[in-house]
This record gives sequence, structure tokens and C-alpha cells, in this order.
Amino acid sequence: MPTFTSHDGAELAYRLIGEGPPLVCLPGGPMRAASYLGDLGGLRAHRQLVLLDLRGTGDSAIPEDPASYRCDRQVADVEALRAHLGLDRIDLLGHSASGNLALLYAARHPDRVGSLTLVASGIRAVGIDVTEDDWRSAVALRAGEPWYAEGRAAFERTWAGEAARDEVWDAIRPFAYGRWDAAARRHEAEGRAEANRDAASAYYAEGAFEPKATAAALAEVTAPVLVLAGEYDGGPTPARAAALAALFPNAELAVQRGAGHYPWIDDAEAFVRTVAAFLDPDVRTVTTDGARLAYRVRGARTAPPVVLVHGRGGGSRDWAEIAERLAATRRVYAVDLRGHGLSDWPGGYSFEAFRDDLRGFITELGLAGADVVGHSMGGAAAVLLAQEVPGLIGRLVLEETPPFFPLDPPRGPAERPKGRLGFDWPVVPATDAQLNDPDPAWRGRFATVAVPTLVVAGGPASQIDQKKLAWMASRIPGARLVTIDAGHLVHAERPAEFLAALGEFGIG
Repeated sequence: MPTFTSHDGAELAYRLIGEGPPLVCLPGGPMRAASYLGDLGGLRAHRQLVLLDLRGTGDSAIPEDPASYRCDRQVADVEALRAHLGLDRIDLLGHSASGNLALLYAARHPDRVGSLTLVASGIRAVGIDVTEDDWRSAVALRAGEPWYAEGRAAFERTWAGEAARDEVWDAIRPFAYGRWDAAARRHEAEGRAEANRDAASAYYAEGAFEPKATAAALAEVTAPVLVLAGEYDGGPTPARAAALAALFPNAELAVQRGAGHYPWIDDAEAFVRTVAAFLDPDVRTVTTDGARLAYRVRGARTAPPVVLVHGRGGGSRDWAEIAERLAATRRVYAVDLRGHGLSDWPGGYSFEAFRDDLRGFITELGLAGADVVGHSMGGAAAVLLAQEVPGLIGRLVLEETPPFFPLDPPRGPAERPKGRLGFDWPVVPATDAQLNDPDPAWRGRFATVAVPTLVVAGGPASQIDQKKLAWMASRIPGARLVTIDAGHLVHAERPAEFLAALGEFGIG
């Protein structure tokens, strides 16, 4: 296990997990060993995690001076780790109590922070109080749980001053998790054994924080910041996390549905999608109708915009070659619709939901009048939007878009493939049901599409009925039909011909 020597001679240990650019991770507790972080739900697939054991915890040495456990004094340890790693700037993640440490580091060394991720972050360092009302509101959210009554009674004893939290911990510990299942029980039990209780009492010692000065300093931090809160967490609640995010000039707030204080335990995939999207310099996010949509953008800011919308089971990466070529003359936006890629997977999927995602995406980013290129499901969302909101789309390209005739024969139940998917499997049965029995009004409104439209067909190898695709093109006023013999994935199988067709249509 690698170690380094801090400013006062203390030897501190850390673990390296995963590959990619390093992400320095500070454990909470306060003063728990970093092992409870695990690999943060699989975040190791996206970044190399540098898991620091704070002084006096895990494999790090116990310091000679116990006063050095105080939170503000450990800022020097983080800076020593940065120097040891040879990094000009660090991407820094702080969980729970160590959110305070990460905040103090950013305030003291703003030029050394590449990005800051605050997960269920402590907020004492900036003078935001977690109140009894906060906890009451969070506790009330769990009223349907079998352990609620006993836990609520235990909290009432602490609020009345009749018991310390440690005395009633067995009753209240389920509130820290979104699901009190076997994984949560195991994580909680292992975590308790990792804490240095003597050090924890010194972590918040008097003088550790100067909230006004820290908040003022954070207002000058220009690095991107993600504040991630659990829906069910009481410390901090999503509202308090929003107040924390408001202190930064370049921060975004994400609230993970169904999560408590350990969101990577409650829903690892949701946690990783959110954090990985934030940490990827090629990915941006926008929130519309409560869903966080990830997207990739290329090309000059002043160039005419074009929006690329993937098919079912795909994502923004599907357009890599097309986007690169178009970016020579266009500002290219490739979006992950809900349930796909690094966007939220909220459930409740339908063509109408994807249409609304596209409308919100275009509206939130101020892209009204942008050209839109949609493949398959993405084309369906785009044409439904063109029917409903005239003027929001400039030119429209429908690549192998289903023409909304009932499938004959209808699709039966599909079996989910094994392993992790790049999309939420419920998308498949939901959209299959609509393809089997589409709203006939969708076909009836093709004649209302009042934007220049190009329909790209894939020829006889496609699963889409080409005669019905031609019929759709004939119903859209002035639409052009181009057939490129490539099957369903025209832009992937015949990119040069696809780009040529776009160019002739005016998108190039």
C-alpha cells in the first residue's frame, strides 16, 4: 500500500483502484478509514480512485499531536498528497464529514482544484446548519418502512435530549440508507469498525471552521463543482445541499432518487452515471422536467447548431464519427435521452417522454431553430416534436424512423441480456408496446410537419418496412427520401454516404 509523508512527518497511506485520471477521495465518518468507500459503486471504471486514509485511520499512522486531527489542520495532508502524486491540480471528492475538509481545501487552494465532488457533504465549514426540522422531514419520508416506528421513537428521544445518538443507533441506522437490505446492513456494520472515535471527537474541535471566510473564498472557486445529495438524507437534506451549491459560481446540484447518505450503496449505477458524467470533460448536463440529461458538444460556439438524437439502446457516443465531421462547420450537440448512457434512468419510458426530453433539451440550451438528426427512436421523438411545436426545429433528418404502423407480427416479450447495459432495460418493453399498437394520431399528423425534412432509409436489410417508410416521407410536405443500402444503422455502416446526404440537404 503506497504511503507519503505529510508536512509534520506523519506517514499517511492511500489505495489506488481503477484506471484513468486520478480522483482523490476523502472518507467521512468523521475519521473513518477509506475502505467503506469501496470502489464507489464502480466509479473505478471511469477514474483511478485515490482513497486516502486520513491520519490515525486505516493504514495511516497515528500522529504525535492529537490536535492535528482537527479538520482544518488536515488540509495540509491533502495538499501533501497532491504534491506527492505530482499533480498540478486534483479532482477531489469528499463524502459526508470530509466534505468539510474538501471545502476547506478548495477555499485555501482554489488554484489546485480541477473539480470538486461533494457527496452527502458536511456543511459546518460554511455555516449551514442541519436542523431538527431537517431531520424530521427526512425521517417522515420513510413512514412506510417496517422499521420506521422504532426509529422515529429513537429520534424523538434524541431530539428531546433523553438519549445520545450512539445510545439509540441500532434503531436509527436504517435511515442512513435508501434500502435497509443485506448490503446496507453489511456496509453499516463494517463501517462502524473503521472509525477512530478519539480522532472523531477532535475533528470538529473549536477553531476548525471560519464559516464566513470560507464561504467568501468559495465564491472565487472557478472549478466545476457537483453537489450530490440523497433524496432521503437528513444531513444534509437536498434543500441544504442546494444552499451549499449556491455558494459556488460553477456548481450543479444532483439529487439521487431513493438514496440516503450512501448513494453508491443504494443505487450504484445511478451514482456512477451522475458522477462519471460530471467528471468527464467531454460531457455536460442539463436538467429538464426533473430528468438530468447528459450530452456531448463539439464545434465552434458561433457555428449553426445541430442536435443528434440516438436510437433505442444507444447514446451520444454512437455519433462520434458523424459529430467529428460535422463539427468542422457546425456546433454539434449529441444527447443521451432518459434511460440511456449517462443521463438519468427514472423509469416510465415512452415516445412521448423522449419527445419531451428533446423539447426540454432544445429549450433549456436555447437551441430553438437548430437542425435535428434523429435515428430510429430518436427520430420518432423528433418527428413527434415537430408535429407538436412548429418552429422549434430547423431542418429535420429522420434516419430509419418507425412510421408508426402497428407491427405485424407484433413483438413478444423480450429477454433482458445478461450483464450491465448502457441503457435501462424497461425502455424495451415500454417502446415495444407502443410500436405494437401506436397512437394512430401520430401517423395522421405527419402532414402537419412544417419543416424541411429528409427521410433516410436503410434499404432491404433494415428491420423497418421500407414501403411504409416511403409512405411516411410522402405524407410529410416536401420531404425528401434517400435510400442508403446499409440496414438500420445507416450513419454507422455508411458514414460517408450518410454525411453526403446530410450535406446535400444543407446540413454540413
